[in-house]
Amino acid sequence: MKYTMIITWSDEDNCYIVNVPDLPGCMADGKTYDEAVQNAQVVIKEWLETAEMLGRNKSKVYA
Repeated sequence: MKYTMIITWSDEDNCYIVNVPDLPGCMADGKTYDEAVQNAQVVIKEWLETAEMLGRNKSKVYA
């Protein structure tokens, strides 16, 4: 599955912040753009695994 990632620079945190709007609360960060994207990919996988463990219906989770 593919998810939109919104990647912004945070002067306050001095790092890139990644928000995955299709998955509520799914966010990551990284000191470089590539690191932030890689971290987001890990967090997306973990987010989906947790949703599955909790028995969340995919059609409801991703709507």
